[in-house]
Amino acid sequence: MTRILGLDISKSSVSACLLLEKPNSPRQFYYECQFHRFSANSQGIKELLALNPDIAIIEPTGTNYSKLWGTHLARAGVEVRLVGHKELRSYRQHHLALPDKDDDADSLALACYYFDYHQDLRRFVQVRDLTIVRIRELVLRLSHLNRVQSPIINRIRQDLAWQFPEVALVRSRRNDSDLVPLLWGWLAQERKSKKYDLLYQNTAGLGISDTVRYHAARLCNLQREESAIEHELHELLTDARFQPYLEVFHRFGFGKRLVAIVISQIYPLSGFMGEDGKPEVKIRQGRNSKKPTKRHLSLRRFQKALGVAPSLEASGDIRKAKVVGGSDLCRKSLWQWVFTRIEPKRSRLKNEIGKSLGEKLDTEKEAGRPVKLVRMKIAAIAIRLLFRELVKALI
Repeated sequence: MTRILGLDISKSSVSACLLLEKPNSPRQFYYECQFHRFSANSQGIKELLALNPDIAIIEPTGTNYSKLWGTHLARAGVEVRLVGHKELRSYRQHHLALPDKDDDADSLALACYYFDYHQDLRRFVQVRDLTIVRIRELVLRLSHLNRVQSPIINRIRQDLAWQFPEVALVRSRRNDSDLVPLLWGWLAQERKSKKYDLLYQNTAGLGISDTVRYHAARLCNLQREESAIEHELHELLTDARFQPYLEVFHRFGFGKRLVAIVISQIYPLSGFMGEDGKPEVKIRQGRNSKKPTKRHLSLRRFQKALGVAPSLEASGDIRKAKVVGGSDLCRKSLWQWVFTRIEPKRSRLKNEIGKSLGEKLDTEKEAGRPVKLVRMKIAAIAIRLLFRELVKALI
Protein backbone atom coordinates (compact mmCIF):
# COMPACT_ATOMS: atom_id res chain seq x y z
CA MET A 1 0.00 0.00 0.00
CA THR A 2 1.40 3.39 -1.02
CA ARG A 3 2.38 5.67 1.87
CA ILE A 4 1.47 9.29 1.02
CA LEU A 5 2.96 12.10 3.07
CA GLY A 6 1.37 15.55 3.02
CA LEU A 7 3.98 18.08 4.13
CA ASP A 8 3.24 21.70 5.04
CA ILE A 9 6.54 23.56 5.35
CA SER A 10 7.16 26.52 7.64
CA LYS A 11 10.32 28.53 8.31
CA SER A 12 11.82 26.20 10.90
CA SER A 13 9.56 23.15 10.96
CA VAL A 14 7.07 21.03 9.02
CA SER A 15 3.65 19.59 9.76
CA ALA A 16 3.23 16.10 8.30
CA CYS A 17 0.21 13.90 7.64
CA LEU A 18 0.82 10.28 6.57
CA LEU A 19 -2.06 8.51 4.77
CA LEU A 20 -2.45 5.04 3.31
CA GLU A 21 -5.84 5.93 1.80
CA LYS A 22 -8.07 8.96 1.59
CA PRO A 23 -10.36 9.22 4.65
CA ASN A 24 -14.11 9.05 3.98
CA SER A 25 -14.73 12.22 5.97
CA PRO A 26 -11.59 14.44 5.87
CA ARG A 27 -13.22 17.06 8.11
CA GLN A 28 -13.87 14.55 10.90
CA PHE A 29 -10.51 12.88 10.29
CA TYR A 30 -8.83 16.25 10.88
CA TYR A 31 -9.84 16.12 14.55
CA GLU A 32 -8.77 12.48 14.98
CA CYS A 33 -5.56 12.36 12.93
CA GLN A 34 -2.17 12.11 14.61
CA PHE A 35 -0.25 14.85 12.86
CA HIS A 36 3.53 14.97 13.11
CA ARG A 37 5.72 18.06 13.56
CA PHE A 38 9.42 18.01 12.82
CA SER A 39 12.03 20.71 13.35
CA ALA A 40 14.44 21.80 10.63
CA ASN A 41 17.46 20.04 12.06
CA SER A 42 19.21 16.69 11.69
CA GLN A 43 16.96 14.97 14.21
CA GLY A 44 13.79 16.33 12.59
CA ILE A 45 14.85 15.13 9.14
CA LYS A 46 15.78 11.71 10.57
CA GLU A 47 12.36 11.39 12.21
CA LEU A 48 10.60 12.46 9.01
CA LEU A 49 12.40 9.85 6.90
CA ALA A 50 11.58 7.23 9.56
CA LEU A 51 7.92 7.48 8.44
CA ASN A 52 9.08 5.68 5.25
CA PRO A 53 6.87 7.61 2.80
CA ASP A 54 6.69 6.53 -0.84
CA ILE A 55 5.45 9.89 -2.15
CA ALA A 56 5.61 13.33 -0.52
CA ILE A 57 3.28 16.17 -1.54
CA ILE A 58 4.42 19.73 -0.80
CA GLU A 59 3.77 23.31 -1.89
CA PRO A 60 6.52 25.13 -3.85
CA THR A 61 7.44 27.55 -1.04
CA GLY A 62 10.27 29.26 -2.89
CA THR A 63 13.87 28.08 -2.99
CA ASN A 64 14.51 28.54 0.72
CA TYR A 65 12.10 26.54 2.87
CA SER A 66 11.05 23.62 0.67
CA LYS A 67 14.53 23.00 -0.74
CA LEU A 68 15.89 21.50 2.50
CA TRP A 69 13.06 19.00 2.97
CA GLY A 70 12.54 18.22 -0.70
CA THR A 71 16.23 17.49 -1.24
CA HIS A 72 16.51 15.11 1.74
CA LEU A 73 13.33 13.29 0.68
CA ALA A 74 14.56 12.93 -2.90
CA ARG A 75 17.95 11.63 -1.71
CA ALA A 76 16.09 8.99 0.32
CA GLY A 77 14.31 7.80 -2.84
CA VAL A 78 10.96 9.46 -2.07
CA GLU A 79 9.02 10.84 -5.05
CA VAL A 80 8.26 14.52 -4.43
CA ARG A 81 5.30 16.23 -6.10
CA LEU A 82 4.38 19.90 -5.87
CA VAL A 83 0.88 21.41 -5.66
CA GLY A 84 0.24 25.07 -6.50
CA HIS A 85 -0.88 27.42 -3.70
CA LYS A 86 -4.09 28.48 -5.43
CA GLU A 87 -5.06 24.91 -6.31
CA LEU A 88 -4.51 23.68 -2.77
CA ARG A 89 -6.46 26.57 -1.23
CA SER A 90 -9.46 25.89 -3.49
CA TYR A 91 -9.26 22.13 -2.90
CA ARG A 92 -9.05 22.50 0.90
CA GLN A 93 -11.98 24.91 1.10
CA HIS A 94 -14.38 23.61 -1.53
CA HIS A 95 -13.65 19.88 -1.79
CA LEU A 96 -12.67 18.95 1.75
CA ALA A 97 -14.50 21.68 3.71
CA LEU A 98 -11.70 21.69 6.25
CA PRO A 99 -11.78 24.24 9.09
CA ASP A 100 -9.85 27.51 9.08
CA LYS A 101 -6.44 27.28 7.46
CA ASP A 102 -3.64 25.94 9.64
CA ASP A 103 -0.54 23.83 9.04
CA ASP A 104 -2.22 20.53 9.95
CA ALA A 105 -5.18 21.20 7.66
CA ASP A 106 -2.81 21.98 4.81
CA SER A 107 -0.79 18.81 5.32
CA LEU A 108 -3.99 16.72 5.35
CA ALA A 109 -5.26 18.49 2.22
CA LEU A 110 -1.95 17.86 0.42
CA ALA A 111 -2.12 14.13 1.19
CA CYS A 112 -5.79 13.90 0.10
CA TYR A 113 -5.02 15.87 -3.07
CA TYR A 114 -2.78 13.04 -4.25
CA PHE A 115 -5.51 10.42 -3.96
CA ASP A 116 -7.94 12.50 -6.00
CA TYR A 117 -5.58 13.69 -8.74
CA HIS A 118 -2.51 11.44 -8.84
CA GLN A 119 -3.31 10.24 -12.37
CA ASP A 120 -3.55 13.78 -13.79
CA LEU A 121 0.01 15.16 -13.83
CA ARG A 122 -1.23 18.59 -14.94
CA ARG A 123 -2.73 18.98 -11.48
CA PHE A 124 0.81 19.18 -10.12
CA VAL A 125 3.48 21.81 -10.59
CA GLN A 126 5.99 20.77 -13.22
CA VAL A 127 9.19 19.48 -11.63
CA ARG A 128 12.16 21.09 -13.41
CA ASP A 129 15.51 19.42 -13.97
CA LEU A 130 18.52 20.43 -11.88
CA THR A 131 19.96 22.85 -14.46
CA ILE A 132 16.69 24.78 -14.72
CA VAL A 133 16.32 24.80 -10.93
CA ARG A 134 19.81 26.29 -10.62
CA ILE A 135 19.10 28.91 -13.32
CA ARG A 136 15.94 29.90 -11.47
CA GLU A 137 17.82 30.22 -8.18
CA LEU A 138 20.45 32.45 -9.81
CA VAL A 139 17.81 34.62 -11.51
CA LEU A 140 16.07 35.19 -8.18
CA ARG A 141 19.41 35.96 -6.53
CA LEU A 142 20.18 38.59 -9.19
CA SER A 143 16.78 40.17 -8.60
CA HIS A 144 17.48 40.27 -4.87
CA LEU A 145 20.90 41.87 -5.39
CA ASN A 146 19.34 44.51 -7.61
CA ARG A 147 16.83 45.41 -4.89
CA VAL A 148 19.55 45.50 -2.23
CA GLN A 149 21.77 47.88 -4.20
CA SER A 150 19.17 50.54 -4.97
CA PRO A 151 18.81 51.99 -1.43
CA ILE A 152 22.61 51.92 -0.95
CA ILE A 153 23.16 53.85 -4.19
CA ASN A 154 20.46 56.36 -3.24
CA ARG A 155 22.11 56.92 0.16
CA ILE A 156 25.53 57.46 -1.46
CA ARG A 157 24.11 59.97 -3.94
CA GLN A 158 22.41 61.93 -1.17
CA ASP A 159 25.69 62.14 0.78
CA LEU A 160 27.74 63.00 -2.31
CA ALA A 161 25.39 65.90 -3.00
CA TRP A 162 27.21 67.80 -0.24
CA GLN A 163 30.47 65.86 0.00
CA PHE A 164 31.46 65.60 -3.71
CA PRO A 165 28.56 67.09 -5.76
CA GLU A 166 30.41 66.89 -9.10
CA VAL A 167 29.91 63.08 -9.21
CA ALA A 168 26.66 62.75 -7.25
CA LEU A 169 24.63 61.95 -10.37
CA VAL A 170 27.22 59.92 -12.30
CA ARG A 171 25.83 56.58 -13.54
CA SER A 172 28.59 54.07 -12.86
CA ARG A 173 28.19 50.55 -14.23
CA ARG A 174 30.25 47.45 -14.82
CA ASN A 175 31.53 46.86 -18.33
CA ASP A 176 32.25 43.43 -19.78
CA SER A 177 35.28 43.02 -17.53
CA ASP A 178 35.17 41.68 -13.98
CA LEU A 179 36.17 45.05 -12.54
CA VAL A 180 33.75 46.83 -10.23
CA PRO A 181 32.19 50.09 -11.56
CA LEU A 182 34.82 52.83 -11.65
CA LEU A 183 33.09 55.38 -9.39
CA TRP A 184 32.17 52.89 -6.68
CA GLY A 185 35.60 51.31 -6.88
CA TRP A 186 37.29 54.73 -6.61
CA LEU A 187 35.13 55.74 -3.64
CA ALA A 188 35.97 52.43 -1.92
CA GLN A 189 39.67 53.03 -2.75
CA GLU A 190 39.77 49.81 -4.79
CA ARG A 191 40.34 51.45 -8.20
CA LYS A 192 42.42 54.40 -9.32
CA SER A 193 41.10 57.21 -11.52
CA LYS A 194 43.01 60.36 -12.49
CA LYS A 195 39.69 61.85 -13.65
CA TYR A 196 38.05 61.56 -10.22
CA ASP A 197 41.30 62.51 -8.44
CA LEU A 198 41.39 65.79 -10.37
CA LEU A 199 37.70 66.51 -9.83
CA TYR A 200 38.06 65.85 -6.11
CA GLN A 201 41.01 68.22 -5.81
CA ASN A 202 38.78 71.06 -7.03
CA THR A 203 35.45 69.98 -5.55
CA ALA A 204 33.02 72.42 -4.01
CA GLY A 205 31.98 69.66 -1.60
CA LEU A 206 32.91 69.23 2.03
CA GLY A 207 34.89 66.02 1.63
CA ILE A 208 34.07 62.30 1.37
CA SER A 209 33.13 60.65 4.65
CA ASP A 210 34.01 57.16 5.83
CA THR A 211 30.30 56.28 5.61
CA VAL A 212 30.28 56.83 1.85
CA ARG A 213 33.42 54.73 1.46
CA TYR A 214 31.86 51.90 3.52
CA HIS A 215 28.73 52.01 1.37
CA ALA A 216 30.82 52.01 -1.81
CA ALA A 217 32.74 48.95 -0.55
CA ARG A 218 29.41 47.17 0.03
CA LEU A 219 28.37 47.99 -3.52
CA CYS A 220 31.64 46.62 -4.86
CA ASN A 221 31.07 43.32 -3.03
CA LEU A 222 27.53 43.09 -4.36
CA GLN A 223 28.75 43.85 -7.88
CA ARG A 224 31.36 41.09 -7.65
CA GLU A 225 28.64 38.67 -6.55
CA GLU A 226 26.50 39.77 -9.50
CA SER A 227 29.41 39.19 -11.87
CA ALA A 228 30.02 35.68 -10.50
CA ILE A 229 26.33 34.81 -10.90
CA GLU A 230 26.25 36.13 -14.47
CA HIS A 231 29.29 33.99 -15.34
CA GLU A 232 27.60 30.89 -13.93
CA LEU A 233 24.39 31.68 -15.81
CA HIS A 234 26.36 32.05 -19.03
CA GLU A 235 27.92 28.63 -18.51
CA LEU A 236 24.57 27.00 -17.72
CA LEU A 237 22.94 28.50 -20.80
CA THR A 238 25.56 26.98 -23.10
CA ASP A 239 23.79 23.64 -22.58
CA ALA A 240 23.01 22.28 -26.06
CA ARG A 241 19.37 21.70 -25.08
CA PHE A 242 18.83 25.46 -24.84
CA GLN A 243 20.35 26.38 -28.22
CA PRO A 244 17.07 26.35 -30.24
CA TYR A 245 15.45 28.51 -27.55
CA LEU A 246 18.34 30.99 -27.56
CA GLU A 247 18.15 31.38 -31.34
CA VAL A 248 14.49 32.38 -31.06
CA PHE A 249 15.18 34.71 -28.11
CA HIS A 250 17.91 36.42 -30.15
CA ARG A 251 15.35 37.41 -32.80
CA PHE A 252 13.32 39.08 -30.05
CA GLY A 253 16.34 40.99 -28.77
CA PHE A 254 16.10 39.57 -25.25
CA GLY A 255 18.96 40.58 -22.96
CA LYS A 256 21.00 38.04 -21.01
CA ARG A 257 18.97 38.35 -17.84
CA LEU A 258 15.61 38.17 -19.61
CA VAL A 259 16.79 35.07 -21.49
CA ALA A 260 17.61 33.38 -18.18
CA ILE A 261 14.29 34.43 -16.62
CA VAL A 262 12.20 33.18 -19.55
CA ILE A 263 14.08 29.89 -19.98
CA SER A 264 13.66 29.17 -16.26
CA GLN A 265 9.87 29.47 -16.68
CA ILE A 266 9.22 27.67 -19.97
CA TYR A 267 11.77 24.89 -20.36
CA PRO A 268 10.91 22.37 -21.62
CA LEU A 269 8.30 23.69 -24.05
CA SER A 270 6.86 20.17 -24.28
CA GLY A 271 5.44 20.67 -20.79
CA PHE A 272 2.82 23.03 -22.25
CA MET A 273 1.78 20.69 -25.07
CA GLY A 274 -0.96 18.09 -25.34
CA GLU A 275 -0.51 14.33 -25.08
CA ASP A 276 0.49 14.17 -28.77
CA GLY A 277 3.33 16.63 -28.20
CA LYS A 278 1.62 19.37 -30.21
CA PRO A 279 -0.13 22.59 -29.10
CA GLU A 280 -3.40 21.64 -27.44
CA VAL A 281 -6.43 23.28 -29.06
CA LYS A 282 -10.01 22.36 -28.15
CA ILE A 283 -13.29 23.39 -29.76
CA ARG A 284 -15.85 24.50 -27.23
CA GLN A 285 -19.12 26.35 -27.39
CA GLY A 286 -18.65 30.07 -26.87
CA ARG A 287 -20.23 31.26 -23.63
CA ASN A 288 -21.81 34.29 -25.29
CA SER A 289 -21.83 33.54 -29.03
CA LYS A 290 -22.92 29.89 -28.53
CA LYS A 291 -20.84 29.08 -31.60
CA PRO A 292 -17.91 26.63 -31.75
CA THR A 293 -14.84 28.49 -30.49
CA LYS A 294 -11.19 27.48 -30.42
CA ARG A 295 -9.49 27.36 -27.03
CA HIS A 296 -5.70 27.50 -27.35
CA LEU A 297 -4.90 25.71 -24.09
CA SER A 298 -1.14 25.31 -24.60
CA LEU A 299 -0.75 28.98 -25.46
CA ARG A 300 -2.79 29.93 -22.42
CA ARG A 301 -0.57 27.83 -20.12
CA PHE A 302 2.52 29.40 -21.73
CA GLN A 303 1.19 32.92 -21.19
CA LYS A 304 0.30 32.16 -17.58
CA ALA A 305 3.78 30.81 -16.83
CA LEU A 306 5.28 34.10 -18.04
CA GLY A 307 2.79 36.23 -16.12
CA VAL A 308 0.85 37.75 -19.04
CA ALA A 309 -2.35 35.69 -19.12
CA PRO A 310 -5.43 37.85 -18.41
CA SER A 311 -8.31 36.48 -16.33
CA LEU A 312 -11.85 37.73 -16.90
CA GLU A 313 -13.96 38.92 -13.98
CA ALA A 314 -17.64 39.59 -14.60
CA SER A 315 -20.43 40.63 -12.26
CA GLY A 316 -23.70 41.94 -13.63
CA ASP A 317 -22.90 44.56 -16.24
CA ILE A 318 -19.30 44.93 -15.09
CA ARG A 319 -16.66 43.02 -17.05
CA LYS A 320 -12.96 43.51 -16.56
CA ALA A 321 -9.77 41.60 -17.25
CA LYS A 322 -6.68 41.55 -15.10
CA VAL A 323 -3.44 39.61 -15.10
CA VAL A 324 -3.12 37.12 -12.26
CA GLY A 325 -0.67 34.32 -11.56
CA GLY A 326 2.62 33.53 -13.20
CA SER A 327 6.01 35.04 -12.52
CA ASP A 328 5.96 38.63 -11.26
CA LEU A 329 9.66 38.94 -12.06
CA CYS A 330 9.07 37.78 -15.62
CA ARG A 331 6.12 40.15 -16.07
CA LYS A 332 8.21 43.10 -14.85
CA SER A 333 11.18 42.12 -17.05
CA LEU A 334 8.98 41.84 -20.15
CA TRP A 335 7.54 45.28 -19.41
CA GLN A 336 11.10 46.65 -19.21
CA TRP A 337 11.98 44.90 -22.48
CA VAL A 338 9.09 46.65 -24.24
CA PHE A 339 10.15 49.96 -22.67
CA THR A 340 13.78 49.66 -23.86
CA ARG A 341 13.70 47.56 -27.08
CA ILE A 342 10.30 48.16 -28.66
CA GLU A 343 9.10 51.61 -27.64
CA PRO A 344 12.20 53.77 -28.48
CA LYS A 345 12.38 53.98 -32.28
CA ARG A 346 16.15 54.49 -32.26
CA SER A 347 16.75 51.15 -30.49
CA ARG A 348 13.81 49.21 -31.94
CA LEU A 349 14.55 45.73 -33.26
CA LYS A 350 15.52 45.86 -36.94
CA ASN A 351 13.44 42.86 -38.03
CA GLU A 352 9.82 41.92 -38.66
CA ILE A 353 9.21 41.25 -34.96
CA GLY A 354 10.38 44.71 -33.94
CA LYS A 355 8.53 46.36 -36.82
CA SER A 356 5.24 44.59 -36.09
CA LEU A 357 5.30 45.16 -32.33
CA GLY A 358 6.53 48.74 -32.75
CA GLU A 359 3.72 49.64 -35.13
CA LYS A 360 1.12 48.16 -32.77
CA LEU A 361 2.59 50.11 -29.87
CA ASP A 362 2.65 53.38 -31.83
CA THR A 363 -0.97 52.88 -32.90
CA GLU A 364 -2.11 52.25 -29.33
CA LYS A 365 -0.28 55.31 -28.00
CA GLU A 366 -1.65 57.54 -30.78
CA ALA A 367 -5.15 56.38 -29.83
CA GLY A 368 -4.56 57.93 -26.41
CA ARG A 369 -4.55 54.76 -24.35
CA PRO A 370 -2.61 54.75 -21.03
CA VAL A 371 1.02 54.05 -21.86
CA LYS A 372 1.54 51.56 -19.02
CA LEU A 373 -1.37 49.45 -20.25
CA VAL A 374 -0.10 49.73 -23.83
CA ARG A 375 3.31 48.35 -22.83
CA MET A 376 1.74 45.41 -21.01
CA LYS A 377 -0.52 44.70 -23.98
CA ILE A 378 2.47 44.68 -26.34
CA ALA A 379 4.30 42.32 -23.95
CA ALA A 380 1.31 39.94 -24.11
CA ILE A 381 1.27 40.10 -27.92
CA ALA A 382 5.01 39.44 -27.98
CA ILE A 383 4.58 36.33 -25.81
CA ARG A 384 1.93 34.95 -28.18
CA LEU A 385 4.36 35.53 -31.04
CA LEU A 386 7.20 33.97 -29.03
CA PHE A 387 5.12 30.85 -28.45
CA ARG A 388 4.45 30.45 -32.18
CA GLU A 389 8.13 30.95 -33.03
CA LEU A 390 9.25 28.41 -30.43
CA VAL A 391 6.72 25.88 -31.70
CA LYS A 392 8.09 26.32 -35.24
CA ALA A 393 11.64 25.82 -34.02
CA LEU A 394 11.04 22.91 -31.64
CA ILE A 395 7.91 20.96 -32.47
